[in-house]
Amino acid sequence: MPIPMDLQHASEDFERFLADARDTAGLATRNQAFTMVEGVLRTFRRRLSLEDAIRFAGVLPPVVRAIFVSDWDPEEARRPFTDVATMTCEAQGLRRHHNFAPASAIRDVAASLRRHVDEAAFDRLLGALPEGAAGFWAV
Repeated sequence: MPIPMDLQHASEDFERFLADARDTAGLATRNQAFTMVEGVLRTFRRRLSLEDAIRFAGVLPPVVRAIFVSDWDPEEARRPFTDVATMTCEAQGLRRHHNFAPASAIRDVAASLRRHVDEAAFDRLLGALPEGAAGFWAV
């Protein structure tokens, strides 16, 4: 069986996603965009059970999926979905002195990610996740 296309082009697809996230958020560099994306993904992950997080990872592009699960402590206490401002502050807390994520970070990453996933599958999965999950990724 040949290598699936999403894996064959994972790096190029990730670079396009990162550029999209950078431009959507008005950031200057891909490094800034990477930290913003990672912070938003970790913030969302902290609100899911292990099973739900694995299901969510399955709808992500390969490199974004790897970032979503990297440095994960599955023993970490789950947090509740709260208001966007509070969750944005949490995302901005990742590498605080090198994090340039704007106040719109969650919405910016959501908008960018939606342009790089199967949006119908993404929305179906979000509908099966705990209350607050779909709102987190709303644009």
